[in-house]
Amino acid sequence: MKNTVYYFFLIAFLTACQNNVTENKQEHVKPKIEDRYQPQEYVKLTHPEWSRNAVIYQLNTRQFTDEGTFESAQKQLPRLKELGVDIIWLMPIHPIGVKNRKGTLGSPYSVKDYYDVNPEFGNLQDLKNFVDDAHKQGMHVILDWVANHTAWDNNWVVDHPDWYEKDFKGDFRPTPWWDWDDIIDLDYNNPEVRKNMTDALKYWVKEADIDGYRCDVAGFVPVEFWNNAREELDAIKPVFMLAEWEFRDLHAKAFDMTYAWSWNETVHKICTGKADVNGLYIYYSWNECAFPQNSMRMTFVSNHDKNAWEGTMWEQFGDGLEAAIVLSVVGEGMPLIYNGQEAGNKKRLAFFEKDPIQWQEHYIGDLYKKLFALMKTNTALWHAKWGTTMIKVPNNAESEVFSFVRQNDKDKVFAVFNFSENKRTVEFKESLYHGNYKDFISNEPVELNKNTKIEMAPWAFKVFVK
Repeated sequence: MKNTVYYFFLIAFLTACQNNVTENKQEHVKPKIEDRYQPQEYVKLTHPEWSRNAVIYQLNTRQFTDEGTFESAQKQLPRLKELGVDIIWLMPIHPIGVKNRKGTLGSPYSVKDYYDVNPEFGNLQDLKNFVDDAHKQGMHVILDWVANHTAWDNNWVVDHPDWYEKDFKGDFRPTPWWDWDDIIDLDYNNPEVRKNMTDALKYWVKEADIDGYRCDVAGFVPVEFWNNAREELDAIKPVFMLAEWEFRDLHAKAFDMTYAWSWNETVHKICTGKADVNGLYIYYSWNECAFPQNSMRMTFVSNHDKNAWEGTMWEQFGDGLEAAIVLSVVGEGMPLIYNGQEAGNKKRLAFFEKDPIQWQEHYIGDLYKKLFALMKTNTALWHAKWGTTMIKVPNNAESEVFSFVRQNDKDKVFAVFNFSENKRTVEFKESLYHGNYKDFISNEPVELNKNTKIEMAPWAFKVFVK
């Protein structure tokens, strides 16, 4: 009996201990969290592989050559390839409306027929030849697309007047609050508008084998229209889509890239003495935190709007131009070059008239070419999921000097910009920038450590490559 009682208490004791151990183990087991709390990829679309380290070039066919045609522009493709261009964005190729036309030749953004080619530029076969030749040279071509509005004399006006928005008097109306009186707005509350506009987008991918679109004032058209259009286009072939807008929701299912308008405006203000480098901290914070991972932003110092209406790159950035160009390439974002920049174009190209670019060899073109070559080979500078996030390197003059690192397991870049009219002896904090590099400009080896001091002339830049 005595042994029985002993064994009974021993078993009870061991069972209690085992239960206690089990309970302690359970306390340390991380409970399974429901799927609805798991992080989700915001960007659902798939970027074309060829966009990972691409350079985009805006080609204004009217002004690009003396002839102003696709055929003459095609002859310049080898030069663009050598420059480092990957994506050629052709400004609108369609016939231009005559009714309420601006200037002699009109705006290419006043589309008369979505299924035809402007005879000013050539014909459909000329366009096909241009695209085919670009493809053979390893480049891709996207068309400028105007979905928000048409010309007054577009054939849809007569055939489908119910496809258009009307003002309070019941008349066709231009986009409200703007001076775009050569166009009238489409009504995207009408499903037929969405269906026929999507069909027109698909036509050029099928017929001319183009590789995507740059979409004018994309934010004036409903996001769900673009989402569906992208899905239907990708069913034909993988495309690349650029939105002339600055809105995160466009990145989810429709657009690979949006404009970095605020980047351009911020750097312009800094270079004209209206802001300091704190503006860049705000932009890059917003870009990293508010825009989704695996999205692309387009950085630029000029485009057709800026050049025609606000000033040349020289007018916009003054002595800070070269630093702005360098930041547009080595910072986060896909760099755009507007035709004529590489020739140091110093005139505002006329928008409604013929005004050919005066081509010449120029050091700005050499700078772009060198930068593009660096970007293509240095994986830290690639775009979206393929690239890296900029990390701030603190310095002793942070309202004037902008410094950062981009790095991965393979490559590293340390960049410093003196965005001021003052000479600066720059010292840096922390150790992220330490290491052995080559100077991007001189190609000389450089060791950077805690004792490093860099003498920076006004508006100077330094890029160190590891």
